[in-house]
Amino acid sequence: MLAVARTAARRAVPNVARAGSVRTMSDAPDTGLLTLNFCLPSEEIYSNKAVAQIIVPGSEGEYGVTANHSPIVSELKPGVLTIFHSESSEPEKFFVPGGFALTHPNSVTDITCPEAVKLDDIDSSIVSSAFESAKASFEKADDGSIAKAEAQIDMEVNKALGAALGITL
Repeated sequence: MLAVARTAARRAVPNVARAGSVRTMSDAPDTGLLTLNFCLPSEEIYSNKAVAQIIVPGSEGEYGVTANHSPIVSELKPGVLTIFHSESSEPEKFFVPGGFALTHPNSVTDITCPEAVKLDDIDSSIVSSAFESAKASFEKADDGSIAKAEAQIDMEVNKALGAALGITL
């Protein structure tokens, strides 16, 4: 009976990856670089930019993307998006409040975010002040209200901004 059930399950789901058939790398030629498209609603930061590596703040944890990375779709959490333009260069760092990253099998990664700010352009005193303001709004808002939810989001984003800058809020 068990053998019949297994056979039926295999026939019902023919595309299930079996041991030894899981693809882990792209079929794209290995140039050592990947192509980055990094867009906001108001501007395109990079279009078809060749880069060495990207460190993505995924909602399930940070991960790195290099050329020939396995395809992946990820929701972004508030955090630092790090771009290495070459193996030896200083990385370029952006704070992103969320968004999505999509890595295609041809070594192209698309990142879309509602906003992005270079870490060097962020004033830590403004972040601290914004966190305290959000905290005060959260404490005075009614439980279950939209105002309380918005204040909580503001607190979490400013806390992540502070962490990116090395300050504890």
